[in-house]
Amino acid sequence: MTRGVFLVFEGIDVSGKSTQARRVAAHHDALYTFEPGDTELGQELRRWVLDAATPMNPATEALLMLTDRSHHVNSVIAPALDAGRSVVCDRFYASTLAYQGYGRGVDLELLRAASELAVGACLPTMTILLDVSLEVVNERRAHDAKDRFEAEDLAFHQRVRDGYLHLAKENGWFVVDGARSKVDIARVIDERVADLPW
Repeated sequence: MTRGVFLVFEGIDVSGKSTQARRVAAHHDALYTFEPGDTELGQELRRWVLDAATPMNPATEALLMLTDRSHHVNSVIAPALDAGRSVVCDRFYASTLAYQGYGRGVDLELLRAASELAVGACLPTMTILLDVSLEVVNERRAHDAKDRFEAEDLAFHQRVRDGYLHLAKENGWFVVDGARSKVDIARVIDERVADLPW
C-alpha cells in the first residue's frame, strides 16, 4: 500500500495556517490534525503548556511539547499514513525549534536530537510556512485571551518568526505571505500542492 502524503503547515500565531490546513485537508479528503493537543493525552499536556499562570522552565516546556508529538505521531499520524491516508497537520517538529529553540533559547542541537526521537521516520512530505509580520499579528490578535505564548513580548515573537524563516531557508520549505488575502493564499497553496500524490 502506498503511504499517504504528510503535509505540515507552520507559522506564528494568527498567521492563518490553521484555516489553510483545514481547507486543504477537506479539499483532498485528508486527515486534519494539529499540535499540541489532538489526542486525549495531548489535551492534558496542552492545558499545562498553555497555562500562563504556571511558571515553567523552557526545557520543561519543550519536553512537554515533544511528549505530545511522540504520542501524536504514534497514535494518529503514522497509523493514518501507513494505511494510505494523507495527513495535513497544523504544526509539527519545526514549531518546537522555532518557539522553544529560537524563542526560548533552548539548545537547538539538543532539540533536534529530541525531535528525531519523538518523530522517528515520520517526516513531512512538504512543509508550508505562512509568514506574517508582527504588525499583522497585532492587528489580528485577540488581546483579551492570552495563553503562555500570546502573553510574551514582541521580541519573543520576532525571534520565533526569524527562527521560522531561517528554518524555511535551511530546509527548502514553501513560504507564503500570510498578509495576502485568503483567496490569494489559497490559490498559491493549491497550485503548490496540486502535484502531490494525494
